Amino acid sequence: MEDVLSALADAGYTVQSLTDLRDSPVLYEEAIPVLLAWLPRTTDLGQREEIVRCLTVRWARSDALGPLLREFETLPLAPATARTENLRWAVGNALEVLWDDARYSDLVRLANDERFGAAREMLVLGFARSKHPSAADDLVTLLDDPVVDGHAVAALRKRRAAPPPEALPALERLRGDRRAWVRKEAARVLGRLT
Repeated sequence: MEDVLSALADAGYTVQSLTDLRDSPVLYEEAIPVLLAWLPRTTDLGQREEIVRCLTVRWARSDALGPLLREFETLPLAPATARTENLRWAVGNALEVLWDDARYSDLVRLANDERFGAAREMLVLGFARSKHPSAADDLVTLLDDPVVDGHAVAALRKRRAAPPPEALPALERLRGDRRAWVRKEAARVLGRLT
């Protein structure tokens, strides 16, 4: 941790922790290259997660999106540890915040890759930000994925446009889901269809 904090201090950001940087009211644009340089270098998964959380700011999109896509995809799948899964989930959350349709094909590919399990949840919510012409149809496909179906419904609800009619059967099924929040989201989306 000391090394990344020293590098940040050299860039003009003297903080006691990465959390302090993230929580500061300062727009730490000059720290982004430092954080990106340290992301692949550190082996401490907790520190990597903190770096990811510092990169989860919209104004880092142009620099951070590509490296975070790589981070999401290249984290080891086996053996799956809680630390690795937490880190991948944090990266998925960052991808939702930094969503950019210029990388739509990469984002949709990762969202559909079941190997990444629940780490895809927040990534799927990113479809709500998308203006891509296939976004609604891609969300309809994700309604059949039991790991992220609830987040797909939530993304459909957040989109301004009504979902495509093809979503109706899956939404009807999800209105009877065991999870109350999913039932509520499905009912809200169905209300816009009927």
